[in-house]
Amino acid sequence: MIVKQFRTGGDRNFGYLAADEHSGEALVVDASWDPGSIAEYAVQEGYRIRYVFSTHAHADHTNGNAAMARLSGLKPLLYGDTCPFTGIRVEDGAVFPLGSLHVHILHTPGHTPDSICLHAGDSLFTGDTLFTGKVGGTCSGEEAAAEYDSLQRLLKELPPATMVYPGHDYGERPITTLGDEKRTNPFLLQPDFNAFLALKNNWAAYKKEHGIK
Repeated sequence: MIVKQFRTGGDRNFGYLAADEHSGEALVVDASWDPGSIAEYAVQEGYRIRYVFSTHAHADHTNGNAAMARLSGLKPLLYGDTCPFTGIRVEDGAVFPLGSLHVHILHTPGHTPDSICLHAGDSLFTGDTLFTGKVGGTCSGEEAAAEYDSLQRLLKELPPATMVYPGHDYGERPITTLGDEKRTNPFLLQPDFNAFLALKNNWAAYKKEHGIK
């Protein structure tokens, strides 16, 4: 699978085009701020966009959806939506065909109740669930608990070599792997939820102590 990462603007947002190199079928993830550049790249490379997904409904990830819908002729899909062409609902465990590949939907609530990750080939598009060295923000203990469970699920179900493509350029590098995050991400190194929550509650002090931006 071919993955192109776009710096779309906003708060260091990333958007993506991922294509099956054999069929040329492609999907777009989080076409915010600058959907035109993604659509233009697809045309230049001869890719046919088959799906447009948003990892969650926050405006910084969806504000390009109307434009992308006009450019692609496709309905952007969020958690709970049904694809009008395949009839497949965006829900946990759903599988969307993409040429010789399959796009697996993982419902990963925490940052938002509707957060999803998309797994295709060896690539995982994590939105605001997992960043390089960081995780998505939460506003309550209940949201943090949901996020903790979602992160543990990713670590349990997917291979360490899985490439992680986050929704923002918040870490030391724009792309990482699940294995690298398991070894180095301070949130994923916590032994249990209480320790995870304590780190979230003291993240500002932790960042200052360890020189994290």
